[in-house]
Amino acid sequence: MIALERARQQLEQLGLEQAAAVLESRLEAAAQAEHAYAEFLADLLGTETAARRERYLRTRTRLAHLPFQRTLAQFDFRFQPSIDERQVRELASLAFVADAANVLLLGPPGVGKTHLAVALGLQAIEQGIGVYFVRAHDLLEDLRRAQAEHRLERRLRVYLAPKLLIVDEFGVWPCDRLAATAFFTLISARYERGSIILTANKGFAEWGEVLGDPVIATAILDRLLHHSHILNIRGESYRLREKKRAGLFSAPPTERREVMADAAPPP
Repeated sequence: MIALERARQQLEQLGLEQAAAVLESRLEAAAQAEHAYAEFLADLLGTETAARRERYLRTRTRLAHLPFQRTLAQFDFRFQPSIDERQVRELASLAFVADAANVLLLGPPGVGKTHLAVALGLQAIEQGIGVYFVRAHDLLEDLRRAQAEHRLERRLRVYLAPKLLIVDEFGVWPCDRLAATAFFTLISARYERGSIILTANKGFAEWGEVLGDPVIATAILDRLLHHSHILNIRGESYRLREKKRAGLFSAPPTERREVMADAAPPP
């Protein structure tokens, strides 16, 4: 027992906390199974490695500021037949991140854009890729304020650091020209250096109105679309599906079914 306690203390001193915690149980299991010393050591170190990876993923997920955790396995492709599942599966390989390409998810509210963006973000974290999630409104307001206070360059570092930046809900709120200019600075700085996943409920032809300047909008789209994958989702809202089935919600007669008909930047 003295030797066991000394071994446990030494493991703790080496920072192998999980190995120290399970040392006694692993010794007993190895003795009963008559494992060789090498097998016992591999088992003990495997436990420590798994615990460290779990802590790493938990920390990186927290730092990514994801609004929730949902995977591709939880996405109902049958409900959104407009989505090319094979294309999404290919994106999940994250080759687009290696190529510093972008992914643009277009469609009306509730069709699963944020779910897909988060799922790809979780996949990236699993592969050791830095991820940061931000709502478009928060991002633009943050950049606008930094621009006005002459500290934009320092603030941009937050959004340039991750290999994958997820910008959600672009187009919900318009912004002023100062924010649009700062956003252009960010897009230009990440161009061919880091990937962006952007979800939007506005067609590209409407970006000039959202950003308050068609010229800036065209310049931003030029860089975003140069190396990009576009998913144009047409369908019903997941959030309203069950209410419709229960007869609690009826879509207005004039409801738009094709919000993203144009998938090309304005001339």
